[in-house]
Amino acid sequence: MASARRHRARAGGWPTLGDVTIAVCPGSFDPITLGHVDVVRRAASMFDEVVVGIARNSAKSALLTPDERVALARKALADVPNVRVEAVDGLLADFVTQVGAHAVVKGLRSGADFDAELPMALMNRHLSTVETVFVVGDPALAHVASSLVKDVARYGGPIDDLVPAGVGEAVRDALARATTRS
Repeated sequence: MASARRHRARAGGWPTLGDVTIAVCPGSFDPITLGHVDVVRRAASMFDEVVVGIARNSAKSALLTPDERVALARKALADVPNVRVEAVDGLLADFVTQVGAHAVVKGLRSGADFDAELPMALMNRHLSTVETVFVVGDPALAHVASSLVKDVARYGGPIDDLVPAGVGEAVRDALARATTRS
């Protein structure tokens, strides 16, 4: 694998005319929001294929199971023909190589997002030579974050206008399960 990375780095890493371009939009998507959907749709207009990579974030405690997150993302993006959703097990750099991606696409809502994403972009480039493309999020959705959606729902607030259809119900069900267990 290392020799393939070096070869791709020497070759420039980008496809030539006629090659299919593939990008990965990674995240925990716990839950998927309208902001995520906006970024994925715009990535789908820039690349031939977009793989939404549902990852585990070891720094966060997930509310939804990986299977629930994959199913909700598939439903939310079902109308975008060049998008597929897969679970990511392990390093993003390895997943990117596995799917043959040329880029990672990340949405930015603010400078704080850039500050958090830059070290990860540099590490992914170091590990796999993949470049990260930053897409500025829709300003109308700049306040929408998965963690805030969960917090609002946890206290009974309305979230259905922040997430794709069916996601609000899934979040409320997961919160009810978590309450029952504690």
